Amino acid sequence: MKKFKFLLVGALALVLTACGEESKPADVGASTDKIEMEQQVETGGAVTLIDDLGNKHEFEAIPSSVATLNPGMMNILLALGANVTGRPTITSDMKAEVKAIQEIGNPHEPSFEQIAALNAEILIVPLSFQQFAKTVEATGTKIVYSNMNSVDDIKKTITKYGALFNNTAKAEKLVGQIDEEIAKGSTKSTLDALIVYGAPGTYLAALDNSLYGDILNKAGGKNIAADLPATDKFPTYATLSVEKIVERNPKIIMLITHANPGTVKEGFEKQLKENAAWKNLDAVKNNQIIFLPAELFDNPGTQVVEAIDYMRGLLKTAEEAVK
Repeated sequence: MKKFKFLLVGALALVLTACGEESKPADVGASTDKIEMEQQVETGGAVTLIDDLGNKHEFEAIPSSVATLNPGMMNILLALGANVTGRPTITSDMKAEVKAIQEIGNPHEPSFEQIAALNAEILIVPLSFQQFAKTVEATGTKIVYSNMNSVDDIKKTITKYGALFNNTAKAEKLVGQIDEEIAKGSTKSTLDALIVYGAPGTYLAALDNSLYGDILNKAGGKNIAADLPATDKFPTYATLSVEKIVERNPKIIMLITHANPGTVKEGFEKQLKENAAWKNLDAVKNNQIIFLPAELFDNPGTQVVEAIDYMRGLLKTAEEAVK
């Protein structure tokens, strides 16, 4: 029997307090611990996985079915050839193969009935799902926690689950594609940019240690919010201070929505109209208020390659607008 040992660095995120609202960011600040995953991949071999909360999971064989409430994780699992039998609620257009998968809700509003009926061997969820863990585990489904709070976290997740589902070759290819895309942005932009993370009733500035701040950096952008103080509850985000934003005058403002894109967009546009200070920003004057496509940026998973490329294109367009 072959045995492969992988030494991974897992990002163990701070635990979210129980919440039932989708107005809070899904990714949170993380500390770093070494995680060792040992996997025996031949038929009949035991599989051991340590998730991003440090929980150790034993499998008699490679999992035969898996469900997830994270669209980025779903994309990774499908790319690795896993048998995905449950998926999160998705409001954007879907490929036929994705649409055919049973919908089971989202991390804050899971469908316990559908999850129980599905009876997937494992359910992969973000750290914020802990409040529902006992309910789901009572149905016999094993919960595995995953945290993708940076581009590096996405790469490590691909590597980890490529090993779990015995498809390390595809995992290496996917990670290589991400590295190639990042390499294209070796020349940093001098353009001042701001990423606003929006959910109904909540608008925060993305810091460099957030996934979206990291995507901006990988795209070659300059984050004007990089040194703003983080919020206590969400250490990868800062309070959206209009005074600080006006002072730093971003040339492009990009809004990423977590839920209800239409409502979030409408609310942000209302802020722009009602607060006269926004009108003096170069981003507003040059029509560089960009609403990022949720299907590409909200938990991108393997699509982080396209997300970096997309944002790089936006920066280039904004640079042309200020010349």
